[in-house]
Amino acid sequence: MAKYVPGANIVINGFLTRLVEGELAGSEIVVANAVVAQIEHQAKLGKDSGLSGLAELRRLQELAEQGKIKLSFAGERPSVEQMAGADFGTIDAVVREIARAQGAALLTSNVVMAEVARIEGLGVKYFEPSRVEEKPRLLRYFDKNTMSVHLKARVRPMAKVGSPGKFKVQVLDERPLEEAELRGIAREILEFATRDPDGFIEFEREGASMIQFREYRIAITRPPFSDGFEITAVRPIVWVRLEDYRLSEKLKERLRESAEGVIIAGPPGAGKTTFAQALAEFYHLQGKIVKTMESPRDLQVSDEITQYTALEGDMAKTADLLLLVRPDYTIYDELRKTSDFQIFADMRLAGVGMVGVVHSTRAIDAVQRLIGRVELGMIPMVVDTVIFIKDGEIRQVYSLRSMVKVPYGMREADLARPLIEVLDFETSEPRYEIYTFGEQVVVSDLRKQMRPREQMRPRFRGKPSRRWR
Repeated sequence: MAKYVPGANIVINGFLTRLVEGELAGSEIVVANAVVAQIEHQAKLGKDSGLSGLAELRRLQELAEQGKIKLSFAGERPSVEQMAGADFGTIDAVVREIARAQGAALLTSNVVMAEVARIEGLGVKYFEPSRVEEKPRLLRYFDKNTMSVHLKARVRPMAKVGSPGKFKVQVLDERPLEEAELRGIAREILEFATRDPDGFIEFEREGASMIQFREYRIAITRPPFSDGFEITAVRPIVWVRLEDYRLSEKLKERLRESAEGVIIAGPPGAGKTTFAQALAEFYHLQGKIVKTMESPRDLQVSDEITQYTALEGDMAKTADLLLLVRPDYTIYDELRKTSDFQIFADMRLAGVGMVGVVHSTRAIDAVQRLIGRVELGMIPMVVDTVIFIKDGEIRQVYSLRSMVKVPYGMREADLARPLIEVLDFETSEPRYEIYTFGEQVVVSDLRKQMRPREQMRPRFRGKPSRRWR
């Protein structure tokens, strides 16, 4: 009877039971107690990998009771304290030792573990991740017009159907879902994502996981983080080119020739990410080297555009790497925290073309979110173009520049000061002035102050300045 010792990864991703029901039927499976302890520890933390691993071990036990395999456990069981400081690398070393002591072959879908085992002279069966042909149950809720699916225990399954800004919420089934059903769907998604080369776990924390499976971004939450077991799956429903937007020739030329600090702003679900994808592909087709910074990675871009996430959980480390790589343009999706804006500014001032995605209800709000996070006088050097998206369309485009002049509404010449003019890009008419007055930062809406006749023509009082004086 052939004997095998599985690694933790091949238990968690569901490969093991598929193997013993197929080519490994009738074999002896020896599971390391350290693997059981690791899976139990992950499950107690509320992590999907642990819950999926426990379900796989239960299936193995059922197969053993049916006489299809022989199942046993070996090795010492680590303490809770040891588990708290352990990682899969530590467990992998224990698994290899047990395989050596048992005279068994190692089962793994981890290429590093397989190579180390071969170096140590162990027999190895390595199963490379391959594209999953079976359609997960979750994806059966989607049709061509579905933007997102929302599943929650004791609630009817629902979906957003339509396009950005033009969608409706639709009940998919009158029967509320049971938590056991959701747990089965979550386990299946985790297994598929870890077996498919186009799937990966973005992060896994107590009570919440984020999984990317092909073009689907899937969030799984459970108590105590959420008030019930919930799965939310989102996917883009349209892939567009920049040519599909009604861009003026003036804006096309700016994006092609001079815009290097671009903010894409708009409310949630407005189509910001779709436009960012189109802009990334536009720069790529212009012969530019394009990278992305995303957490989670959900932009749908061509393979030539490399997508980065937070390196060791820190976008600042990702930025450090990108500054060495020196791409022509980086898409930063999305800017929320102060550190995100500071990283964006640092990379832009280092000479990298930057495109940032920002949630805002108005175009000017995106500029205001930079105030206090970036030195006021540096803002036009960091952001030169703001594109506001709503309902999937470009509604407003602003350009920024530094000026030294008397702010609108003031009369005395000695009140001249450096300020930022925010202009309507298409007409070059000033819309806002941003400057300091005493200890305050003033964002002056010129449209509310100017007389109608004045709004019809640009006002230029002073010379453009590249820096504060």
